[in-house]
Amino acid sequence: MTNFLIIVISFYFFSTAAFIWYLFRQDNRCHKTGIYLFTAGFVCHIILFAYDYLVTGYMPTQNLRETLIFASLTFSAVFLILQYRFGLKLLGVYVAPLNTLILVISSFLRETPYNADNIFNNIWLVFHIITIFMGDAAFAIACGIGIFYLLQERAIKNKTQGFFFSRLPSLELIDYMGYICVITGFTMLSIGLITGLIYANVIWGRFWSWDPKEVWSAVTWLLYAILLHGRISLAWRGRKAAIMCIIGFGVLLFTFLGVNFLMEGHHGEFTRF
Repeated sequence: MTNFLIIVISFYFFSTAAFIWYLFRQDNRCHKTGIYLFTAGFVCHIILFAYDYLVTGYMPTQNLRETLIFASLTFSAVFLILQYRFGLKLLGVYVAPLNTLILVISSFLRETPYNADNIFNNIWLVFHIITIFMGDAAFAIACGIGIFYLLQERAIKNKTQGFFFSRLPSLELIDYMGYICVITGFTMLSIGLITGLIYANVIWGRFWSWDPKEVWSAVTWLLYAILLHGRISLAWRGRKAAIMCIIGFGVLLFTFLGVNFLMEGHHGEFTRF
């Protein structure tokens, strides 16, 4: 299905071009074209993933190539949901090129042969993977929204009608969108960790084994829990929340990729990076 992956990448690439054109020209037709192209890419993306699932019989996230493809798929899904809900047109400028880059990188990675194993045929693992990746996607978008907030805040403080000032909504709306992304991501991450614990107990007979991925996932969860507590109880909003979203995503990236490359554990074995 390598050729089909190229088709998916092409749709995302051309949607990126449309979104960037919209960024400079502010032509709504360009934005609509970008959304249509991105949606077409997303549909093809689902078909690609479903085909791999049917061929293998289990979640095709067993190596870095498949993991990136699935990460891109969930990233696209969350973006389209938020786009429909809030209509932040500039969000495509952040999501589409990043999504394209993820898939381009995945296309250069080798396809590791499958070794059928019953540990992959478990409903708890399926729920674990889906919810974890949905949470990660929401946090990734929260990071982008945090960057938008800092750009808009800077334009307002400098009292300049700069490039982004007229292209971004109010700080209140940006901050609210960031909050929605964080609380969504935190909910998905919490469910993902719980199902992961249940899966670990079913397979290895213990809920927790101090695997590096488990430890850093807990660190990530705790960081976003602190952010949410700060927002609810300590009025952490605006700039502080935006910076925390960016820092949190940095920690999440290390948990997602760095741990597998730098540390050994169960997850390193199963993803076969």
